[in-house]
Amino acid sequence: METWAGFCPGFCPGLHLSLGIWVVIAAQTLQNARAEITCASCAAPVQLHVEELKLTRARTSTDPTEEPDTRKHIPVEFTDPHAGVDADREPGVPVGDVPPSPQHVRLDGVSAKEEDSGSRELSDRGSERAEEPGQAEDAAPRRAKRSGPEHGRTGRTGGDAGAPEDRGSLFDGHQQGRSEFRWNRDEARGNNRQDEPALSGSTFSLAGDSAHNHAVVYWSGHNSSVILILTKLYDFHIGSVTESTLWRSTDYGSTYERMNDKVGSKTVLSYLYVCPTNKRKIMVLTDPEFESSVLISSDEGASFQKYRLTFYILSLLFHPTEEDWALAYSHDQKLYSSVDFGRKWQIIHERVTPNRFYWSVSGLDKEPDLVHMEAHTPDGNVQYVTCRAPMCTEANRNYPFTGYIDISSLVVQDDYIFIQVPTSGRATYYVSYKRDTFIQIKLPKYSLPKDLHIVSTDEKQVFAAVQEWNQNDTYNLYLSDTRGIYFTLAMENVKTTKGIGGNQMLDLYEVAGIKGMLIANKRQDNQVKTYMTYNKGREWRLLQAPATDLDGNDIHCILPFCSLHLQLHMSENPYLSGTISTKNSAPGIIVATGNIGAELSYNNVGMFISSDAGNSWRQIFEEEHNVWFLDKGGAIVAVKQPSVPTRHLWVSFDEGRQWTQHSFSLVPLFVDGVLVEAGAENQIMTFFGHFSHRSEWQLIKIDYKSIFSRKCTEEDYQTWHLHNQGEPCVMGQKQIYMKRRPGNYCMLGKDYSRILSAESCICRAHDFECDYGYERRSDGNCRPAFWFNPSTVSRSCSQGQNYLNSTGYRKVVLNNCTKGVKEMYTARKQQCPNRPPKGLLLTTKDGKLTANLGSNVTFLVHLDEGDSLRTNIQLDFGDGTAVSYSNLSWTEEGIKHVYKSAGIFRVTALAENTLGHDSTTLFLHVICPVEHVRLLTPFVVIKNKEVNITAVVLPSHSRTVTYFWWLDNNTEPVITLDGSISHTFPNDGMHTITVQVAAANSILQDTKTIAVKDFFKSLLLSFSPNLDEFNPDIPEWRQDVGRVIKKALLQVSDFPEEQLLVAVFPGVPTAAELFLLPHKNQSEGKKKSEEELEQVSDIIVSALNQNLVEFELKPGVRVIVYNTQLTLAPLVDSNPRHSSSAMLMLLSVVFLGLAVFLIYKFKRKIPWINIYAEVNQEKEQEMIGSVGQGDSTPKITLSEFSTSKELMEKELDARVKRGVGNACESTREIPNCTSV
Repeated sequence: METWAGFCPGFCPGLHLSLGIWVVIAAQTLQNARAEITCASCAAPVQLHVEELKLTRARTSTDPTEEPDTRKHIPVEFTDPHAGVDADREPGVPVGDVPPSPQHVRLDGVSAKEEDSGSRELSDRGSERAEEPGQAEDAAPRRAKRSGPEHGRTGRTGGDAGAPEDRGSLFDGHQQGRSEFRWNRDEARGNNRQDEPALSGSTFSLAGDSAHNHAVVYWSGHNSSVILILTKLYDFHIGSVTESTLWRSTDYGSTYERMNDKVGSKTVLSYLYVCPTNKRKIMVLTDPEFESSVLISSDEGASFQKYRLTFYILSLLFHPTEEDWALAYSHDQKLYSSVDFGRKWQIIHERVTPNRFYWSVSGLDKEPDLVHMEAHTPDGNVQYVTCRAPMCTEANRNYPFTGYIDISSLVVQDDYIFIQVPTSGRATYYVSYKRDTFIQIKLPKYSLPKDLHIVSTDEKQVFAAVQEWNQNDTYNLYLSDTRGIYFTLAMENVKTTKGIGGNQMLDLYEVAGIKGMLIANKRQDNQVKTYMTYNKGREWRLLQAPATDLDGNDIHCILPFCSLHLQLHMSENPYLSGTISTKNSAPGIIVATGNIGAELSYNNVGMFISSDAGNSWRQIFEEEHNVWFLDKGGAIVAVKQPSVPTRHLWVSFDEGRQWTQHSFSLVPLFVDGVLVEAGAENQIMTFFGHFSHRSEWQLIKIDYKSIFSRKCTEEDYQTWHLHNQGEPCVMGQKQIYMKRRPGNYCMLGKDYSRILSAESCICRAHDFECDYGYERRSDGNCRPAFWFNPSTVSRSCSQGQNYLNSTGYRKVVLNNCTKGVKEMYTARKQQCPNRPPKGLLLTTKDGKLTANLGSNVTFLVHLDEGDSLRTNIQLDFGDGTAVSYSNLSWTEEGIKHVYKSAGIFRVTALAENTLGHDSTTLFLHVICPVEHVRLLTPFVVIKNKEVNITAVVLPSHSRTVTYFWWLDNNTEPVITLDGSISHTFPNDGMHTITVQVAAANSILQDTKTIAVKDFFKSLLLSFSPNLDEFNPDIPEWRQDVGRVIKKALLQVSDFPEEQLLVAVFPGVPTAAELFLLPHKNQSEGKKKSEEELEQVSDIIVSALNQNLVEFELKPGVRVIVYNTQLTLAPLVDSNPRHSSSAMLMLLSVVFLGLAVFLIYKFKRKIPWINIYAEVNQEKEQEMIGSVGQGDSTPKITLSEFSTSKELMEKELDARVKRGVGNACESTREIPNCTSV
């Protein structure tokens, strides 16, 4: 298992190398993905993301034949932004052309947020400058985000620091800077070993492509001599590829042929893919800015056929075994499949999350064409979906996890599937082992993770990094059991380093070739120290520093005060080694950059090597070098860091004790990358680089076979025993390796066997780690944590059955020890006890406490303790319905129920057996979405008189709506659960009232304006019957007609317009009410104002009785306005009077009460009615009283006077004729009262 900080893509298997200045952080999957889970197919530190709280992993290589650490199928892009970039503008790397780097495992997947594309610019002087996160995305906003086979970008690392010959003189010793002095001393040491041997090789320049700032190199290896190179000119201004050239070599890179004529001279290519199971098959995509096509070759690029596409491909994922099967993700979030290597495509699913789709895993999924994906529902939720690629219709889709999941949280990796469930509080993670039922992941109870990332899953357990609630720049490491459910702590406070683009690099490295060996940098007491373990975190220790330095001087470094500390950073470019290197074929050899002292430092660093798996260390260089393994680990090659040009390399055949210098170029070269051992039967190493940033791409092919004198024989090998400070048992076995004797210049060959023997050891205490719920104390023993009850027995344990009772220990996974203390530490089989139910918990499956009316609500019942087979479960849904189950096993899939009415329901669960019982309660809000809200108020009210204000919502809710009442200019609202309030207005004038109705996730509001006066006069109006023929009964019509009526009334009186209000009532026959308001300034006295209103009222009544008030509705249609005699209202005053008008008001109230009784009596026949109120002339008003089951007629004050019984009956009949059904089943517009 190799823990990588980057993304090892399964969808771009070919070897890609790209050249230039831009270095793009590895950990970028599809750029608009919020979170990802990343794999660990290349040894490296783990990369985390600072913004995401998601479970993440990296996809493994799609080449099933590769060793986990093989890098030759990891595509990398080197770019040169100087070409075509304005000097005054900081070049940005568009997101669309910054695909994920294969090396850094972005562990985002079970916590969505959008991934930032980070890039780093190396200036002409070799300095580094971090680019602002997101700048690249802004550089080309119109370009679709793309993830392709080009992943990390490592660029031209030096500027044009002078002519090549000048650089050559620098290394000849003409300038005696410190670095040059070191280099010369290294050269002297090498020359003392022997004279510089010549290396056979050739150099090829990509002539004519000097302006191209991207290059992608593919070498399939596996006895193939074909190399493909795609160079591109990327215009950073427009965010698009404008030129491209495809080169092909058939002689391992000695010569290249330009292939543009064979693919189309005007065709602009953008990405190159190679089938992982058949390297002869190649797929090249055109740039979608010009055309959307795919070029297909079945002969390693000798010829191509072009096929048009109807969509833009952002990424490809090849099938791990079927060479012609592929998945394509489009720019519009659709997933397509092809079974003929891209010639024809069929859509699988829409609204798929980027980078969250996976082919089936052999041996686990029954169908080889099964696809796992994370898809969005139309309402925005996310689900885990599986289906077969050729027949992915809705009927054939399956949902292994029935609830909703968090976006970008689905991870399908090895034996495991991970998801995160959306919750309002803590993050909840679930795992499925070998396609079994999903089970909640168990971390220590109070870890309370802010962020969780899957580091690896390839050794029959899950390795996770968790940032807990009290951590900011460190993570805790946890190891699971085989099923991935129960996690225990392996190391606390592992250091993270902020990388390019805001990503966090976890300082954790898994040593290749030695099972169970990890190196980590831990923050402790404000210091960072390097620790290593041989048993997967069971025990950690510091690294012993070398005894002497390069000059043979003694180093006095005593543990634990002083030790060796290593930098655990990998290069963003997989073809530069980074700060630490190991290889499966070279077990025990570790080469790393580090320092000696009390803590990790980035000053005064050197290169160190261990040839015995970290037990002892030696210093090999005083400067940082890139290191690679040749001849299947039999030799080590070192090249200086690419910030300066070089023409030499160093080779060691004795595990770093002696180094030999060789020249690989006549002119110093800025080395952008090195490809080692691409073929199985050849010894070819290829250098990619440039002489200056203005020069053409240089490809230097080196055949290093000449540095070997012969092929190794049996006499050239010796045995090496793996040990931990003299302890021969590592991970429960004694391992003996066969190595070449140091100093023998022979070639190992492909049949070299690494492990000679492995013998199991007797189990001892260090072979066991603490079990879940237990913590290791200072005495070395595992004791229960304060929150853990060791006597707790699983509810699945029924009387008469047996269970495994933990001793507090569990054997380290993949530890091969036998006998010894194994029986003492192994969990013991015991009989399940009979016990009462305890810890009953009731939840909904989606974790929410709300549900839509008519939807299927699934309740989950969880019991911490008790016999699930002998415990009765009763569930009362709170709406008069209850169910009962004889045992808990019947409720495993959940209990479903549909509520037929809205409201808040008390749901109660009861668990009971012969020994006792337990109960729990949940309050569920069942809502019907609010579609309308109407504020019902009188249009004119009396000052200092209490008035009822009512808000009617449709459909009606029972106790599930919150009302916010904003009265006048109050800065704080009045909040109620009732849709009606009472209020008194103390001042004259126009007052504004607003009500906001909050239901579920929506808020609706309505606003009305009320006229407040000391007194007023009102008249009821009717119209000639022809008006009803043109009455559509909508608010706008009533408002317009009200204005016309007001205009007609003003023609028969000289009453001021602002003191006249007209309100047209809903329904037919058409009716209205006229309001006469006193003047704002009553300086002449209240009595005179009353007399004035009486006079105006008499004039208007007289005109109405003489049919003098009329208006033209349309040509030829004139409408006469009448006075309704029986409803003439007397003058309204705020002072009490005992007069005949009061008697009339009393009679009116009696009639109104009778009408309300009739409505209540026959409410089943009258689903709803409309009642009018006073209005002002500028705001439309409406009053709706919803009458249905559980509802009552709103209390509405119309005015101080009521209409007669005859008019009320007439109005009711009209309302019944125009009534509508239940509002939950109808969206018909609600009629309004209109004020003019």
